[in-house]
Amino acid sequence: MLRPNKHSHPDQTVLAASTVLLAELRRKRAVPYGDLKAVLDKASHGSDFLFTPAINLLYLLGLVEYRATADLFEYAGQ
Repeated sequence: MLRPNKHSHPDQTVLAASTVLLAELRRKRAVPYGDLKAVLDKASHGSDFLFTPAINLLYLLGLVEYRATADLFEYAGQ
């Protein structure tokens, strides 16, 4: 679910997970897949299921690109 409602825990939403991932990507510019997933797990335990939807949201917004040869995500924003 993209939009949180009154029953959603603030740290267990796609928007919150996307924010954590985006902050890491903006800071490092390129982050390996496993490291980025570990950052999300460290920020909010038990939110592994939000990793793929959060990456999908960032990709749809044009903020992240995946480099399959290096298995890493790269910040594509300005």
